[in-house]
Amino acid sequence: MNDSHTSLSRRRILIGAAAASAVTVGAASAAHAAPPAHAAPPAHAAPPANGAAPARPLVVRDRIATARLAGSPARFQADFHERLDAWLAFWSANSPHAWSPPVQVSGRVGADGAAFTLHAIRVTRDDETWDAFAAGRSDAAHLATLASLHHHFPSVRVEAGGALRVIDGPAGWTGSAEQVAFAVTACRELWGLRDADAADWREHLGRAGHTADPTSRSGWAAFTRAGLRRGLRTDTY
Repeated sequence: MNDSHTSLSRRRILIGAAAASAVTVGAASAAHAAPPAHAAPPAHAAPPANGAAPARPLVVRDRIATARLAGSPARFQADFHERLDAWLAFWSANSPHAWSPPVQVSGRVGADGAAFTLHAIRVTRDDETWDAFAAGRSDAAHLATLASLHHHFPSVRVEAGGALRVIDGPAGWTGSAEQVAFAVTACRELWGLRDADAADWREHLGRAGHTADPTSRSGWAAFTRAGLRRGLRTDTY
């Protein structure tokens, strides 16, 4: 199997994004003030005024799934880190047999521990470590990795320079400009459906043999998995 990745046009990706966008803390002194005579002593802290759940402590992790995090260990929301583990295992399971499981991931975690910006995924092939995904490289592997992130997260954005930023949350179709832009670009660059646009990309996919509605939960999962495998050239096995 040929593991090489066909170079894609950055301009085409930007065209897809443009088409999609067209449619679519009290005062410190209060702590020392005596409570009113009629006030009962507070046995427990009051819940947040807006009803939001209190913030959970972050966990420190030095890897995602099998891959070591480049640089220092980072602080994540625990649930978010579990989603990242599942994402990278999914990416690896659909990568070429000749590649090792990811050995290193390069990226940056947001201050709240619930966002991650991906720059590189490194694997071993033929006893050499190399970037299977690199943010600055516009190729089929870039689109494939974008597909894998859309499979696991509701918000995925292509940053300047090609880095991929995800925010925690359950996966599924939202109809966001970013999802539509990815879908249009995938149709054009991975399936060769050059006439697909933000208005009719679903029809093009249907004619290409995708029977499930890609905007349904199961259909979006199937479409993004197919995009991952097509981009990494593993769709034939």
